[in-house]
Amino acid sequence: METPDTAKTATDEAPAPTGIAAQDWETAAADPKYRAAVVDLLGALAYGELAAFERLAEDAKLAPTLGDKAALAKMASAEFHHFERLADRLTAIDADPTASMDPFAQALDDFHRQTAPSDWLEGLVKAYVGDSIASDFYREVAARLDTDTRGLVLAVLDDTGHGNFAVEKVRAAIEAEPRVGGRLALWARRLMGEALSQAQRVVADRDALSTMLVGGVADGFDLAEVGRMFSRITEAHTKRMAALGLAA
Repeated sequence: METPDTAKTATDEAPAPTGIAAQDWETAAADPKYRAAVVDLLGALAYGELAAFERLAEDAKLAPTLGDKAALAKMASAEFHHFERLADRLTAIDADPTASMDPFAQALDDFHRQTAPSDWLEGLVKAYVGDSIASDFYREVAARLDTDTRGLVLAVLDDTGHGNFAVEKVRAAIEAEPRVGGRLALWARRLMGEALSQAQRVVADRDALSTMLVGGVADGFDLAEVGRMFSRITEAHTKRMAALGLAA
């Protein structure tokens, strides 16, 4: 859900794919560890999209105008379509979508419970900041996936319009009432910390995903690169905060 002009990822300047990243699904999936990692990744993404649909539908209830309500409802519909694509893909590779999502449900539910917004503006910032951090993470991983899976992951990470919508509404609110900016900046910093902690917990709990990140399965990752990856995610977050008119 990031805005197109602020989203910068490793894939923008990536070298020509090698190893698994140059293979199609049928070839790469011959490695059972890689297959398990992809099922985990798609399961996590699918539940994230389902949760995004639910959250946007709830946020629509808080929308101050009918136009805002309709805009959020449209975005929620796009998120559900993304979920359906991921669920269909899991079924196609003989993985049960519900079972694939289940290991990630508690962590994501805990994150959303711990970061429940208190008003409309906090909800917009949460969707913009939190979802964008998740998108950055998945785009980084996508650079090391097989060509078929990479194409699907990048497609479901396409901006639904929420990023530009959030920026417009938040900047207008700060212009109308500058004191709002301080509160929202603190909120966004909290979201950043919670989102990164949640991502790290999810990866640590799933052997296949952690192996992918440190280079045991996917081509090109090592522990040093994982550190650089999180640095890039933090840098992108700082740019998004500036787009919102908030201090990082």
